[in-house]
Amino acid sequence: MRNSNQIGTTRVRVSDIAFGCSGIGNLYRRISDQEAFTVLQTAWDNGIRYFDTAPHYGRGLAEARLGDFLSGKPRDQFALSTKVGRLLSPGAPMEEADGFIAPLPNDVRYDYSGDGIEAAFEQSCARLQTRYIDILYVHDIGTYTHGAANDAHMADFLNSGLDRLQALKDSGAIGAFGLGVNENQICLDVMAHRALDAILLAGRLTLLDRSAEEELVPKCREMGTSLILGGVFNSGVLATGPVEGASFDYGPAPEEVLERVRNLQRCAEGLGLPLAAAALHFACHHPAVASVLIGTAKPSSLTRNLRALELPWSDEAHAAFA
Repeated sequence: MRNSNQIGTTRVRVSDIAFGCSGIGNLYRRISDQEAFTVLQTAWDNGIRYFDTAPHYGRGLAEARLGDFLSGKPRDQFALSTKVGRLLSPGAPMEEADGFIAPLPNDVRYDYSGDGIEAAFEQSCARLQTRYIDILYVHDIGTYTHGAANDAHMADFLNSGLDRLQALKDSGAIGAFGLGVNENQICLDVMAHRALDAILLAGRLTLLDRSAEEELVPKCREMGTSLILGGVFNSGVLATGPVEGASFDYGPAPEEVLERVRNLQRCAEGLGLPLAAAALHFACHHPAVASVLIGTAKPSSLTRNLRALELPWSDEAHAAFA
């Protein structure tokens, strides 16, 4: 069994490594239900007891597959998080949507109001075959996703959505709540109104991009907010290294980024570590972090990353990347 950490001041505990479920929602490639079950079982067999998903992942497909897998597990033996902000409704079959291949035939609309959040929560519970969610994240609110339209979404969220999350927590339907986002500023904006139990932050606290350390990490420490990290390879470049065609934040890595990655790779290799292992260790050993997501549809990839974390993380390595 892996180590576990407390979320904020709540009773929720999560394993230090989490399984991210975008891959079992057919992100970029289609997999079978059996393949999804196999990678989930690999995670379970390696002591992972925190699973994160979202309606966005295959328009409900990842939630449905995860729900089927976890339905045979004791509910007190794992932590589960999903996300609100997108409401699904029956739609036409499609070959692809937002990078997910053969998603479920659902239409989607954004709704960050109290009623929208509660409706999305109830939908997710049905797909996940549970009545309780350990952590409920508000997904992709912010200008990164919505641009100028975010003002209206924030108004809905602050006027009723935030209070509804608190009501769900007070009722015992959820154990904790927070944001699941790719940007620092929206976290700071929301925390000016209400303390959050947790933030699932993708790509902003990595070996390459440490922008969260400027303001967000200190604010989380001040307010008792736990950080869960996603995107620790910055969508690829910290896993592949500075190769031609390397991806950074879901697009081609610019030369300036590639040069920084070359420097990080030289440093890591000088310490006897592959770059990907250094990226994983950096995230897992950051003092502000409660859990690190590893997302994949391949058991071999999951096992490779877990084995990388078994490589020694020396005081010298810690100091080099501090």
